[in-house]
Formats: sequence, structure tokens, C-alpha cells
Amino acid sequence: MDFATDMLTRAWLLPAIMVVSFLAILLFGKRMSEKAKSGIGIAAVGLCFLLSLVIVFGWVNRVEGPDGGSVVACGDEQYRPNPAAGEQPGETGYSGVEGALAPVGIPEGESAAPALAAAEEEATTTVPVVCAVTWFTIGDFSFEFGFLVDGLSVMMLFVVTGISLLVHVYSREYVHGDIRYTHYYAFLSLFTASMLFYVLSSNTLQMLMGWELVGLCSFGLIGHWWEEKKNSDAALKAFITNRVGDTGLIVGIIITFFAAGATSFNVFHINEYALSGAANSTLLLVGALCLFAGVTSKSGQFPLHTWLPDAMAGPTPVSALIHAATMVVAGVYLIARLYAVFWGGLEISASTFHYVAFIGGLTTLVGASLAFVQNDIKKVLAYSTVSQLGFMVMALGVGAWTAAIFHLFTHAFFKAALFLGAGSVSHACHHTFDMREMGGLRKYMPTTHKTFLICSLALAGIFPFAGFWSKDEILAGANAGQGAGAYYVMLGMGLATALMTAAYMGRAYFMTFRGEYRGHGTPHESPKTITVPLVILSVFAVGAGVINFPFSLGVIPAHWFEKMVQPTFAFPSDLEVARFNPVIAASSLGLAALGILIAWLYYQRNMGPHGLTQRSRVAAWGYKVLENKYYLDWLYTDTIVGGVKGPIARAASWFNTSVIDKVVNGAGVGSRMLGNVTYRYVDQGVVDTVVNASGAASGESGQFLRRIQTGKVQQYGALLFGGAVALGIIFVIVTSLIN
Repeated sequence: MDFATDMLTRAWLLPAIMVVSFLAILLFGKRMSEKAKSGIGIAAVGLCFLLSLVIVFGWVNRVEGPDGGSVVACGDEQYRPNPAAGEQPGETGYSGVEGALAPVGIPEGESAAPALAAAEEEATTTVPVVCAVTWFTIGDFSFEFGFLVDGLSVMMLFVVTGISLLVHVYSREYVHGDIRYTHYYAFLSLFTASMLFYVLSSNTLQMLMGWELVGLCSFGLIGHWWEEKKNSDAALKAFITNRVGDTGLIVGIIITFFAAGATSFNVFHINEYALSGAANSTLLLVGALCLFAGVTSKSGQFPLHTWLPDAMAGPTPVSALIHAATMVVAGVYLIARLYAVFWGGLEISASTFHYVAFIGGLTTLVGASLAFVQNDIKKVLAYSTVSQLGFMVMALGVGAWTAAIFHLFTHAFFKAALFLGAGSVSHACHHTFDMREMGGLRKYMPTTHKTFLICSLALAGIFPFAGFWSKDEILAGANAGQGAGAYYVMLGMGLATALMTAAYMGRAYFMTFRGEYRGHGTPHESPKTITVPLVILSVFAVGAGVINFPFSLGVIPAHWFEKMVQPTFAFPSDLEVARFNPVIAASSLGLAALGILIAWLYYQRNMGPHGLTQRSRVAAWGYKVLENKYYLDWLYTDTIVGGVKGPIARAASWFNTSVIDKVVNGAGVGSRMLGNVTYRYVDQGVVDTVVNASGAASGESGQFLRRIQTGKVQQYGALLFGGAVALGIIFVIVTSLIN
């Protein structure tokens, strides 16, 4: 076994390395210099990135090589293609999904040869590498603890480690001199470890652990500068909002576990059940919607998206890492990993409209519209992230699985670059993010300007940048639909978002880099530790689209990303991948170009309805609605929380004054009355009487004894003689009676 293949069984080393980095920085960082503690984090994540490249190479060889259907032996349990494929539901409980996986337990001390030999049978799929050991046992049921490596997790390993490495390097200069420099780098390592653990988990219980660890790290990093109340409020808002959705996630995990026979939390087992003829469609629907509640909060879907823009209170590199490239896509990853549950529960192939697809489409419009009224450049990018996450969820909802994951892949690079670019701009403009105090920065910051422009065009979906190809696949998927037909409502939402995305990014670009500088002092280009990561990410923003081109590029075959990443096991076999649609591509490109043109005319040429909000009540009302973020924060904070908190506070006050205080006061009054009774009747009437009587008796006894004890020896002798005589008489009488 070569090193690349061997690393497929040792992928767990990546999160382990980052945990060691976290502990080293946390325990010894206070006694280290800034360079040393940041060096530990950079070295650790750099090693993980190199190992992820090795794992990518190993997976590519596995997919393209002859051994894709063979089992790689590791752990206490082995996995092989399901031997029951083709059997009827009544015989095995499943319909025999082609290519699904079934666990084969290997008792301790026995050879794995039989299981491996069975796995050498002809296979039609690339078997993922799964290493699992027994975690704990309850009765006859054993819970596994394991890691899986397949195309989806391999892609995420590359994204997480790659962007985390660049953020670690970028942060070295950005947080230089920070009072909590040690805390910052320690939490970066722990966050990276948590995300790697999450994407490698082989079962839903482990995924839940990684999910919560990611949320915990996000809380710590968002509130990094907790001295300012708005930062600590943002951290609490993110934490609490995510807990709301996590309640649904936990319920969904429980439902899917029992629905699949209460035998395993393994994701393959759950997916295989969901695709079987024995699956309960009602349980799948409820389970999918509960799981989606977690997605709604973690991935910023309407209406639980409100925490994500506020989370920009954290350091800018944190925004790039957590809120653009990794953490917020955890929900998208969850849908993709358990896609069979959503496919069967929502009947994606048999419908043209359902909850998940609609919420995804609506989120794209909500996020895009709110980006227009933001003056903080990070807030613009935050609402853009909300919109793009909606794009990904909508794609999964319409059956465009590969398009959604490909957009996740490309979006990670250009959105991370845009956030880091915003940090570079702030670094040059005396730490402000207000675009009204910028302008004309292209003359002072050529590298930051070029990279920001490239990534803005990629986000807007302009040909030939990476965003064009991934966005086009999503729209093509919505247009083609699945068995029931096209998702026309979602397609309309996607096209409208294409126009809006280009327009608000055009607005951000022209306000920041064009015109005349409106800020204070003289801006300057950022140092290499900031600009080099921008350049690297921009390269991916330009070229990442080539790996899934609809046509061959010599060494890169057509749809190569799809072949490497899309599962072929425990996955809907009837899912149809939409191909390149020139009409859809031209339409979206034309709308994007129109959006940029509108922004250029309005902000660069000063043309358009300026001052419309002062002239039109409708325009003023619309702007106010957007400015107040559709009043969702008002609804949550003032109406719901305030409405609950106010009556509860008043009820608690009444209970305190009317019940608790009266009980306490009553106890005091009762104690006082009992004291009076005790003093008057017990102490004075009984105790004092007994004591006084004892004293009087003692006095009388003393007087009697005083009369006897005269001090005369003759009297004492007489009494002694009299007593002796009396005793003699008694002795004589008793002796006589005895005889």
C-alpha cells in the first residue's frame, strides 16, 4: 500500500494534529513570543494541508484505479458493497440499493480475509474508506466511533485546511499586538480541528459533536473583543440562535435513528434505509424537516439568518474562515451527507416545489436585497454569504447535488478572499469598514484592488471565473428539475439573485476602489502576509471552475469534479445531473452584466434616481424596511423576547413581593410571637419557678443544718454515742430474730 492510499485510513490524523496545536498554544503560549505561538498554528495547519493533498491524490487514484470497489481494512469493522443488493424488501428490510454499504463485523482475533474476499466481488461503485471502532455498548447495541473518507469529505478537507492555512498566515499581521493573541490562535486551531472532525465523521452522533464544537469555537472567536458590548452581544446572538436550530437537529437525528431500525447512527445505514422500499415516508419527511432546522440556523437560512451579519463583530480573518468558507457551510454539508433522507422525505424527484427548495430560494433574495443598504463592507459580504448559502440549499432542494457542492467549493475561495480583502482595506484606512470613508483605493492598494475585483466578478458569476460555472450548474439544475419537471419558481429566484448579486457587488467595488478617497490620512498597501493570501485565493477564484467544465480540457476530463465527489453508494440512483444549458448560461450572464452596468451608472457616472427616497413615500418605506432588516430583529428581540421577558419579569416580581416576601415576613412575625410565649410562660412561668424553688429549698436545708452544726465537741460526742447505742440495739434485735 503506497503512502497516499495509506493516508486514506489515517485521515483522523488531521483533526488530531490540530487538537495538539490547540493544547500547545493554550498551555504554553503565554510564555512564547507572537511568532512562536502563531508559528505552531501555521505549522500544524500547514502539515494538515499537505496531508490533505496526499489524501486527495489517494482518493483520485482510488476512483480512477482498479481497486475502487475493494475494501481497505482498518478499524474493528469493515465495509463492503452490500451483498443483499437486488433482494426484496421483505427479505432484508431494504430494497437493496445498488452500491450501498453494509457493515461486516470482524470478531477480535479473527482474520479479515473472508470479509475482504467477499468485497473483491465485482463492484459498480467506489467504496469509501471507513475506519470504525466500538465507542460504547448499551445492552446488545454497540455505538461506533469512526471516520469516513469519500469524495465529499476529501473535498472538504482540502477547503478547510487550505483556507485555514491562509487565514493563519494572514492573521499573523492582522492581530499583531492583540491582547488575546494566544487565545485567538488557540481557538483558530480548535475550530479547524472541530470542522475536520465534523466532515470526517461516519455517523450522526459524531457529526453532532463536531457541529457543537464548531459552534462553541465560533462563539469564542466572534466575541474575541468582548470588552465592547456589541461584540459580546453578537457572540451570544450567534450562540443562542444556533441552539434554537440545534434542537431540531437533535430531534432529526433521533428520528432517523429509530426510523432506520434503531440499529445504527451510521450515515450509510440511514441513507440506505431512506432509499429502500421499506422506508416510512412520513418519518423521513419529519426527520428531514427537523434536520433542516439545524441547517436553517447554522447555514443562515431565512428566518434564522439574523445572527450571521452581526457575527462580523469578530476579527476579519475569523469572518473569512468561519462565516464564509467553513462553519456556515456545515449545514449544506449535512444535507449533502444525508441526502437520501431529504430526497425520499421531500420527494425531490416527484415534486416541483417543497419547503427546503423554497426557503433556499427565498434566502437568496432576502440576503441579496439587504446587502444593498449596508455601508459596512463586511456587512455587505455577510449578507452576500447569506444569499449564496441560500443558493446552495436551493440547489440541493431541486436535486442539483453536484452543483450545490461545486458552488460550495468555488464560493469558499472567492468569498474568503473578499473578506480578507475587506480586512486589507480596513488595515489601510485606519481600521474603518465604512465604505463612505473609502473611495479611490485602487491607486493606493493595487494588489488588494485587483484581487477584490477578480473575486467580485467571480461572485457575480461573470464568465470565465469560477463562480460563473458553479452558479450556472445550479440554475441549469433548477430548469431541468428531476422526474416531475422544472423548479420554475426557484429558477426565477436564482435569476433574480444573479442580477442583484452583480449589482450590490458593483456598488461595493465602486464605493471602495473608484472615485476619490474620502477618508482620513493616506492609505497604503498592506504587507505581504496579507496580500499573498489574497493572490492565492484569487487564483482559485479564476481557475477553480476548470475542474468541472462541461467539456474536456486535455488532462482534465469533462465533469471531473462530479466524478470525484458525487457519491455512487447509498445515493439516489435516479438523480439526474443537469448539463450545460447555453440559454440559461447566457441569461444569467446577461443579468449579471446588467447588474454591474446599473451599479456603474449609479455610483460611477452619478446617473439614476438619486434622492428617490426623499421624493417617493413608497421608496422611503421600502428603504426603511430593508434598513430595519425586514424587522426580524425587532420581531425576535422586542416582540417575542421582550413580550415574554416583560410578563415573566412582572409575574416574578409579583410572586416575590406577594408570596415570597409574605412568607418570609410571616415567618418573622410568627417567630416573634413564639418568642413572647416562650419567655412569658416557659421561661418565666416554668423555668424561673423551678430555679427559684430549688434556691428556697437549699436555703431551708442550710438553716436546718446550721442549727445542728453548733461547733460544740461535747454535743457531737453525745450524738455519736447515741448513734452507736441505737446501732447496738438494732444489731441485738436482728441477731435474736435470726436465731
